[in-house]
Amino acid sequence: MNPIHTPRLLLAILISSCAAASWADAAVYPAKPIQLIAQQPPGSASDSMTRVWADCIARELAHPVIVQNKPGANGLLAINNLKGQSPDGYTLMSIGMSQMSITPYTYKQRPYDPATDFEGIAILGTSPLVLTVPAGEGIARLADLEKLAKTTPGGINFGSPGKGSPAHLLTTALLDKVGVPGTHVPFVGEGAGLTGLIGKQIQAMTLVIGTAAQQVKAGKLVALAVFDSQRSKLLPDVPTIAELVPAAADLARPSWIAVVGKAGLPQPVAAKLNVATEQCRTNEQYKARMEAMNVTLIASAPADVRSWAARDAAVWRPLIDRLGLATE
Repeated sequence: MNPIHTPRLLLAILISSCAAASWADAAVYPAKPIQLIAQQPPGSASDSMTRVWADCIARELAHPVIVQNKPGANGLLAINNLKGQSPDGYTLMSIGMSQMSITPYTYKQRPYDPATDFEGIAILGTSPLVLTVPAGEGIARLADLEKLAKTTPGGINFGSPGKGSPAHLLTTALLDKVGVPGTHVPFVGEGAGLTGLIGKQIQAMTLVIGTAAQQVKAGKLVALAVFDSQRSKLLPDVPTIAELVPAAADLARPSWIAVVGKAGLPQPVAAKLNVATEQCRTNEQYKARMEAMNVTLIASAPADVRSWAARDAAVWRPLIDRLGLATE
């Protein structure tokens, strides 16, 4: 054997062996229960979507999928937990547009890198966001909220599920575009913020449409604008943000949620989970449960998670820089 070619041959054998091992792992995966980290509290829209996916995947793979809620710091606690696990496919995480394209850029020292710290599995779906205010405050239109912000010292207090969430960024950007002041009040999850909003501890909050519509129909909230390119069937009388503020048309960006594994997750395992997700997408019970939350299901490949994150980060990062939202 030519000694010059020996290292190359050994490398080829090693790569071939690793690939064979990965496919062998996928063939028997899963061989034990899967832990699925939810980065928002129980009862939140993100948590609900996570549990619907977990139920369906457990049936498809014939193994339990156990949801573990680890809320806090808009996903940072959950992400750090995932990063401490083995990338073998037995610990996964549901993750939102926020964590993949906004949150890391709101810190001057990035706590993680969406492009290198995760392996994508699938994008589950999208859901519009809605700007809301408490009922009974005399605010029926966005113009009323603008007037309140201009006449209130320091402007309005607005909530979000956490720093760097889509709700945080969208509301901040909208107030900037209409030229009125406001102070961000972060909560641990959407549910806590919703309680504060209904209790009038804050004056506005951007919510996922499933949450917003339920409270609007109950007479507890008033919806002012939908951050989407078209009106929602759930709230047909609520105008889109572009209808109200043409200069804010770029804020018509629905939220989305995906499932990821830790970087290093074997591609065959990710592919197997993706196939199972696509099978769920055609399951009538799964579709009905997701659509009840006004989630638009998405067909996706594992690589789409990173590409969607990069696409949205290209919009959010310049906005974060321009508004000076990055902190230590």
